[in-house]
Amino acid sequence: MMLPEKDRQTLLEVARESIGYGLQYRRALPVDVSGYSSPLQQPGASFVTLKIKGELRGCIGTLTAHQALVQDVAGNAFNAAFRDPRFPGLSADEFTRLEVHISVLAPPQPVQFVDEQDLLRQIQPHVDGLVLSDGAYRGTFLPSVWESLQDRQEFLRHLKVKAGLPPDYWSPSLRVERYCVEEFGE
Repeated sequence: MMLPEKDRQTLLEVARESIGYGLQYRRALPVDVSGYSSPLQQPGASFVTLKIKGELRGCIGTLTAHQALVQDVAGNAFNAAFRDPRFPGLSADEFTRLEVHISVLAPPQPVQFVDEQDLLRQIQPHVDGLVLSDGAYRGTFLPSVWESLQDRQEFLRHLKVKAGLPPDYWSPSLRVERYCVEEFGE
């Protein structure tokens, strides 16, 4: 799943351009995919994480590929800057200090487990991103979250809370998928 360095740089440029475009026009940069390399024209899922001085400033993404990767990055960059409900819309002053990080996701794969201990044994710290769902409740953590939640049990408890469930929640209907990412940034 490794993108050539040139494509990585292109995606970082598109993300930054989309945010700048959003500051001016209040929408994501329109992208004509025909001007990009074949890997960037292929359907892809991504997350764009924005930081200022190492602190989170926005993070939005998609778990399932439904459009060209370059379009996905442009849309997610705009959404991370202006539509992350945890933050107000990005200001022009913040834009000049912004660090852009992109995660390109491999398709999520279901994890088969019999109970919580079995699931915890299967989780690969610093490798796995997880999607946890049960009915209408759903949440995900990128592999980069392992930097702040290194214990498997704490990682899972926080993911349950992010999904809107109690931290000690367990049900036979709980579903978990794992994915890996290719991460790069400025």
